[in-house]
Amino acid sequence: MPKKSLSQICNKSLADSKVENLLTLDVKNISSFADEIVIATASSNRHATSVSEKLVDCLKSNKYNILGVEGEIESGWILVDCGYVIVNIMRQEQRDFYDLESLWGDPNQVFSSTYEV
Repeated sequence: MPKKSLSQICNKSLADSKVENLLTLDVKNISSFADEIVIATASSNRHATSVSEKLVDCLKSNKYNILGVEGEIESGWILVDCGYVIVNIMRQEQRDFYDLESLWGDPNQVFSSTYEV
C-alpha cells in the first residue's frame, strides 16, 4: 500500500477534526517556500489548539517532521509548518481579516470542503 502524501494526511486530519471551509491552495509556481497552503476554519480558540495538536500527532505517527508550530491560543490563528505544506488553522474572524485566499492571487484550488481518502 503506498504511503499517503503529506497533503493527504494534513487534509484528512483536519477534516476528522471537524474544521470548516477547508481549502488547499497549490502555490508551488508562485512560492519559494511551499507547494501548498492549507487554510481551515476552527470554531473557537480551543478548537484551533485541539486541531493543531491532533495534526502534529498525526504527522508524527506517519513519520513526517514538523518544522514548527506558531501562534498563541488567544490569537485565533495557529500555523503548522510541515515543510512544503503550510497549514493555517484560523477562527473565522481572523480568516476574514487576513484573507489569505486573496493574498495568493489566483492559485489553483486543489481541495475544498469535503475530503475522502
